[in-house]
Amino acid sequence: MFAIDHDRCTGCGLCVRACPVGAVQISEKKAAIGRECVSCGTCLKVCPVEAPSAVVGADPEAVVCGHCPVQCTVREGYLGACRRYRNVGGEIVRDRPLVVPRREQAGRGPELYPLLTGVGAGNTYPDCIPSPYIVSSEVAGVDVVTVVTEAPLSYSQLEVKIDTNLDIGEEGARVKRDGRVVGAVATEQYGAKMLSLGGVNVLTRQDGIWAARTLVELANGQEVRLRVEGGSTIVLQLGKPPVIDGVPDARMRVGCGSATVGMFAEHFRGVVDEAVILDHHIIGLLSEHPAGAAAGFTYSGVVPRGRKSTKGRYFGDPGPGWGGTAIVNPREAIAGVDLNRARPGMTVLVTETTGTHAALFRLREDGDWEEIPLPPPVKAAVQTIADTCEYARVSVMIRAGVGGSARAGVTRHPILLTRGVHTGKVRLTCGGAEVFLMPGGGINFIADVEKMPAAPFAWVPTPALVVPVEYTMTRKTFEELGGRREALRPLEDVLKEVRVEWWTPGMVAGRQSLEKGPNNLLSR
Repeated sequence: MFAIDHDRCTGCGLCVRACPVGAVQISEKKAAIGRECVSCGTCLKVCPVEAPSAVVGADPEAVVCGHCPVQCTVREGYLGACRRYRNVGGEIVRDRPLVVPRREQAGRGPELYPLLTGVGAGNTYPDCIPSPYIVSSEVAGVDVVTVVTEAPLSYSQLEVKIDTNLDIGEEGARVKRDGRVVGAVATEQYGAKMLSLGGVNVLTRQDGIWAARTLVELANGQEVRLRVEGGSTIVLQLGKPPVIDGVPDARMRVGCGSATVGMFAEHFRGVVDEAVILDHHIIGLLSEHPAGAAAGFTYSGVVPRGRKSTKGRYFGDPGPGWGGTAIVNPREAIAGVDLNRARPGMTVLVTETTGTHAALFRLREDGDWEEIPLPPPVKAAVQTIADTCEYARVSVMIRAGVGGSARAGVTRHPILLTRGVHTGKVRLTCGGAEVFLMPGGGINFIADVEKMPAAPFAWVPTPALVVPVEYTMTRKTFEELGGRREALRPLEDVLKEVRVEWWTPGMVAGRQSLEKGPNNLLSR
């Protein structure tokens, strides 16, 4: 175990927050390490003054866990740093049951689901031994083999999709948790902001421990609070609406301002004379837009705030206001008006691509604008936009690359496995979920974590993510690629010997439409 040099210790508490087994406490303003310590060295990695140090000499109560490079020394009844392996009667055993797809789901064809998942399987370290489970069974008349492992992968990261139109910060801005860098803002996608968290160059730096912990907590469904450098504070939880600077965002935009005009121009005919649809990307101006012309509108003379792109389309500036723009007061959306075209009494609706906010303005005789209440037809038109929006949520995908034990545990010829995966003879899955296999060399993939069993990931303080991986193939292919036949066992025999957690594969849970209600439209 480790001990603390109290002459060096400043009582900052970093080791307390970082310790994966909760072995460190602050007592009399100094850190103290308890019996739970497994000598993983996490406290030393995060300590700014190098106060922790390993105690010399073997611990007679502890057993060394050899399932990853950390080599934890685990006392009887306690878990290792990865929270996956426990010392039971002097033997290191996997603490979670092996997760197995229900046969009625997996039995629809060998190409569909693996016989087992890697969740709860354990792993192979070092790389010279077979995967923990190599099993075979007949499925739909075909002899199928699945090889599984839980691989510690430094080459792993999360792609986090945040359905929101609200501004969170500039692309490339660093994302921090408790002041420590865990990733960056990535290129925006349609209706969503993207974060890229982790990756080998983040995990192997000074803040790697904090990044690994953040990735696993987020992917396993826990709430995580992050801060974008120079931008927003965001609270994220898998499958839940994001919270941006304290504001829950329940709706995903229906499209940019131009697309909103294109889809709903007819709904505004006979309702308003003009509409400005605010969006941080493209603001739509109804009467100037081709869709507005098709619906019978003629240009009103209104000039929206933004930089003109094409007819009826204006680039907006991102910010904390309506539609993710810098416009906080809707009156500011109207930058000017050509009084040679406009007429007193004309009405201009200002709303956004989620229909969350709306305001109506009327042109006075003196050329200024006055805000007026929204009559029912205007509310109904805006409500149509709101009702078309999808439920805003946080989605998480894992991007990873496998090598080492994740291949050598399958075959003594890893290149044959790589070729088999790329030719389709070997079906790669991650936690039972299908993957998108990235082209080029190696085995690199992307997978949706919501299509996996609950809490499929762990982390080790090397640091790295522990990722469940499965390879499924015919028995013939397994033999052709030099599979480790000495470890091959019938699935039925394995299921009799291990604790099993049954799992029903299915589609992503939590997708839903917004319910209509009185709070669906927040008009001024």
